Formats: sequence, structure tokens, C-alpha cells
Amino acid sequence: MTSGRKLAHDWHDGVIPENVIFDDTNVIDSSHSFLRFKSLKDNALTLGHRTVIYSGSGFDLGPEGRVQIGAFTMINNARIICDEAIQIGDYGLISWNVVLMDNYRVPRSIEKRRAYICAILQNPERAFALQTGAKPISIGDNVWIGHDSVVLPGVEIGSGSIVGARSVVTESVPDFAVAAGNPARVIRRLKDADQPRVMAFKSRRT
Repeated sequence: MTSGRKLAHDWHDGVIPENVIFDDTNVIDSSHSFLRFKSLKDNALTLGHRTVIYSGSGFDLGPEGRVQIGAFTMINNARIICDEAIQIGDYGLISWNVVLMDNYRVPRSIEKRRAYICAILQNPERAFALQTGAKPISIGDNVWIGHDSVVLPGVEIGSGSIVGARSVVTESVPDFAVAAGNPARVIRRLKDADQPRVMAFKSRRT
């Protein structure tokens, strides 16, 4: 798969950052996914067994950002914006154009927003000090997030849940629920009979 931190098949002339933890069971389509990866943390990104990062996905991690992705999870052309912590469980499906963001980054007030934009244009490193505070995101096992959805700072999505396409998740979603809309609301619960079957995947690692 790799020669050192260089992907053998990569169309992009880059390498996988040293603080990304992965192994030969993982599939990473391109180092281009790490173009905005600026985390200085040890183990800033950890990929579980057989997890896949498909082309078009992007890891926009600030200096303090850390992302942990469980086993057998698929990240398909999604954008992960992290300044503190984002955790994704096992057997997850993160669909195309999904955005997970633990920080809005841009301040809400006009005055602070102008200062932030000026800092980005003049001194990008100084812009970090003007960002809003991050709130960690936690996504459980066996979660499916539909395409074009956005998960906002501080949200927790429970195990076995589904987020409908093009939803904006502003509040936490319980286990075994289906949430959809803008803002996303729980529209149904998975039947009790479904729950053991979903959780059984945990014991099927091969």
C-alpha cells in the first residue's frame, strides 16, 4: 500500500502525516485528503481495522485537533473539520459531502468576524487565536449519515442511528433513532427487534 508515508497509487504528490495512525488493512485513496491537516497532536488521526478513506474526503484539523475512527468504517468524500475532538465508532457510513465540524471557527459578531477574515488574509497562524471555541463530536457504532448532511459542534449521535440526507444536526440524537431535516429532528425509532441485530456486527470482526 505504501512506501513509508507515501501511497504507492497516489495521484497527489504528498505523504500521509507522521501523526496519522493506520495499517495495511486501511484504504486511503490519496494524501490530498490531508492538504489542510495541521494537527500537532500525537495520534492526531487514528484509523480502525479495515476503515476506508475514499477520494474527495478531507481532514481539516487545527493544531489541537484529534480524530478517532473505529473499525470497518467508510468515509466517502466527507469533510471533517476538527479543532478539539471528533470520535466515530465502528461500522460507520459517512456519505458523500457530509461535513462534521466541532468548531464554527468564524465568530458571530460582525466586528470579530472582520478581524478573523483579516487575520486569515494577513497572518493565518494568528487567525487560530480569534476562532470560536470547539465542542467535541461523538458518533456511536453502526451510524449512517446520509449525503450532504452537516453535524454541528457538540453533537452526539447514538449507536445504531441514521441521519437522513441533507440534514443539519444541531442537537444530539439518541441510540437507534432516525433523524432528518433542518434542523434535524427524530422522526422515528428503530424497533426493538432491530437493535440486537445491529449490535451483533460488533462481534463479526474478521
